[in-house]
Amino acid sequence: MTWAIAREPAVGGDAVALHRAYLDEVVSRYYGRPATPTEIDEEFAGMSPADLTPPRGVLLVVRHRTEGGRAAGCAGVRLIGPKTAELKRVWVRPEDRRHGLGSRLLTAAEEAAKDLGATAVRLDTRGDLVEARRLYARHGYGEIPRYHDDPYAEHFFEKHLG
Repeated sequence: MTWAIAREPAVGGDAVALHRAYLDEVVSRYYGRPATPTEIDEEFAGMSPADLTPPRGVLLVVRHRTEGGRAAGCAGVRLIGPKTAELKRVWVRPEDRRHGLGSRLLTAAEEAAKDLGATAVRLDTRGDLVEARRLYARHGYGEIPRYHDDPYAEHFFEKHLG
């Protein structure tokens, strides 16, 4: 299959569907059971599309070039300091995994961070998201001390952009 990654609005249509699917997976994994619609709604209500809207951020969506351009995953980048960006919600639909899309999204997100003026990218993740932690380590992200107080974040990473 062929894939295309592009910047898209962080509101409406596919952005909402991707973020809700992302939340369904991470909330379900956290609780060890299927997430309820109320739990997904509560988490979704806490997301701000403004964080992933230019000039402070971007949302990247990967799509099938075939299958009518079906959205397969996303990654968000937002500035958290003058030269520091934060990676948010890197996610690929389970049926589209094992095609290298996570790596492609991560590379595109790093380029987007540079375009925003960042020289470093930070991110947080949980201990149970082992696939994500492996992906970040494989791409040169190193663990750093906690840089915010989100109680669900357990691991913090940073990469300096060259």
